[in-house]
Amino acid sequence: MNADMRTAFAAYPRKWGLRGPDRNIDHRRVPNLRIWLARHHAELAIPRDGRGWQPGDIFTSIVSGTGTHIGIVSDRPGARGWQILHNIGAGAREEDALLDWPITGRYRWSV
Repeated sequence: MNADMRTAFAAYPRKWGLRGPDRNIDHRRVPNLRIWLARHHAELAIPRDGRGWQPGDIFTSIVSGTGTHIGIVSDRPGARGWQILHNIGAGAREEDALLDWPITGRYRWSV
Protein backbone atom coordinates (compact mmCIF):
# COMPACT_ATOMS: atom_id res chain seq x y z
CA MET A 1 0.00 0.00 0.00
CA ASN A 2 2.76 2.42 0.86
CA ALA A 3 4.36 1.99 -2.58
CA ASP A 4 1.03 2.68 -4.29
CA MET A 5 0.43 5.72 -2.11
CA ARG A 6 3.86 7.09 -2.95
CA THR A 7 3.14 6.88 -6.69
CA ALA A 8 -0.54 7.95 -6.58
CA PHE A 9 -1.03 9.92 -3.36
CA ALA A 10 -3.68 12.15 -4.95
CA ALA A 11 -5.94 9.10 -5.45
CA TYR A 12 -6.21 8.56 -1.70
CA PRO A 13 -8.43 10.41 0.81
CA ARG A 14 -7.14 13.69 2.25
CA LYS A 15 -8.85 13.23 5.62
CA TRP A 16 -5.77 13.47 7.82
CA GLY A 17 -4.08 16.64 6.54
CA LEU A 18 -0.97 14.81 5.37
CA ARG A 19 1.21 15.99 2.49
CA GLY A 20 2.43 12.50 1.72
CA PRO A 21 2.05 8.86 2.74
CA ASP A 22 2.68 7.74 6.31
CA ARG A 23 3.94 4.15 6.26
CA ASN A 24 3.27 3.82 10.00
CA ILE A 25 -0.53 4.18 9.79
CA ASP A 26 -1.84 4.32 6.20
CA HIS A 27 -2.32 0.54 5.93
CA ARG A 28 -4.64 0.59 8.97
CA ARG A 29 -7.01 3.29 7.71
CA VAL A 30 -10.14 1.80 6.16
CA PRO A 31 -10.66 4.63 3.61
CA ASN A 32 -7.12 4.00 2.32
CA LEU A 33 -7.72 0.25 2.16
CA ARG A 34 -10.89 0.82 0.14
CA ILE A 35 -9.01 2.89 -2.43
CA TRP A 36 -6.11 0.42 -2.57
CA LEU A 37 -8.43 -2.56 -3.09
CA ALA A 38 -10.39 -0.73 -5.81
CA ARG A 39 -7.16 0.37 -7.54
CA HIS A 40 -6.07 -3.28 -7.58
CA HIS A 41 -9.33 -4.44 -9.22
CA ALA A 42 -10.68 -6.28 -6.18
CA GLU A 43 -13.97 -4.34 -5.89
CA LEU A 44 -17.27 -6.20 -6.35
CA ALA A 45 -20.93 -5.22 -6.32
CA ILE A 46 -22.54 -5.20 -2.88
CA PRO A 47 -25.36 -7.78 -2.56
CA ARG A 48 -28.68 -6.50 -1.21
CA ASP A 49 -28.80 -9.23 1.44
CA GLY A 50 -26.66 -11.97 2.99
CA ARG A 51 -26.72 -14.07 -0.18
CA GLY A 52 -24.09 -13.47 -2.82
CA TRP A 53 -21.22 -13.15 -0.37
CA GLN A 54 -18.45 -15.75 -0.34
CA PRO A 55 -16.09 -16.79 2.43
CA GLY A 56 -12.97 -14.67 2.17
CA ASP A 57 -14.77 -11.61 0.80
CA ILE A 58 -13.60 -8.40 2.43
CA PHE A 59 -16.22 -5.87 3.47
CA THR A 60 -16.11 -2.28 4.67
CA SER A 61 -18.88 -0.55 6.57
CA ILE A 62 -19.87 2.50 8.57
CA VAL A 63 -20.36 2.06 12.33
CA SER A 64 -21.73 4.56 14.84
CA GLY A 65 -22.71 6.92 12.04
CA THR A 66 -19.23 8.00 10.97
CA GLY A 67 -16.71 5.33 11.99
CA THR A 68 -15.18 3.07 9.37
CA HIS A 69 -14.86 -0.67 9.79
CA ILE A 70 -13.42 -3.62 7.86
CA GLY A 71 -13.71 -7.38 8.15
CA ILE A 72 -13.63 -10.70 6.31
CA VAL A 73 -16.53 -13.02 5.56
CA SER A 74 -16.14 -16.31 7.44
CA ASP A 75 -16.76 -19.81 6.11
CA ARG A 76 -19.36 -20.43 8.84
CA PRO A 77 -23.01 -19.76 8.10
CA GLY A 78 -25.05 -17.48 10.32
CA ALA A 79 -28.80 -16.90 10.60
CA ARG A 80 -28.79 -14.11 7.97
CA GLY A 81 -25.88 -15.19 5.79
CA TRP A 82 -22.22 -15.81 6.47
CA GLN A 83 -20.61 -14.89 9.75
CA ILE A 84 -17.76 -12.38 9.75
CA LEU A 85 -14.28 -12.15 11.26
CA HIS A 86 -13.54 -8.67 12.60
CA ASN A 87 -12.30 -6.57 15.48
CA ILE A 88 -14.61 -3.80 16.56
CA GLY A 89 -12.81 -2.87 19.75
CA ALA A 90 -13.29 -5.96 21.90
CA GLY A 91 -10.67 -8.11 20.22
CA ALA A 92 -10.95 -10.26 17.11
CA ARG A 93 -14.07 -12.39 16.94
CA GLU A 94 -16.35 -14.34 14.63
CA GLU A 95 -20.03 -13.47 14.71
CA ASP A 96 -23.23 -13.22 12.71
CA ALA A 97 -23.01 -9.48 12.07
CA LEU A 98 -22.45 -8.95 8.33
CA LEU A 99 -25.61 -6.89 7.93
CA ASP A 100 -25.43 -5.03 11.26
CA TRP A 101 -23.96 -1.86 9.70
CA PRO A 102 -24.31 -0.14 6.31
CA ILE A 103 -21.91 -1.84 3.88
CA THR A 104 -19.73 0.60 1.93
CA GLY A 105 -17.59 -1.85 -0.04
CA ARG A 106 -17.07 -5.46 -1.01
CA TYR A 107 -13.78 -6.85 -2.28
CA ARG A 108 -12.28 -10.19 -3.23
CA TRP A 109 -8.52 -10.60 -3.19
CA SER A 110 -7.09 -13.61 -5.01
CA VAL A 111 -3.80 -15.11 -3.89
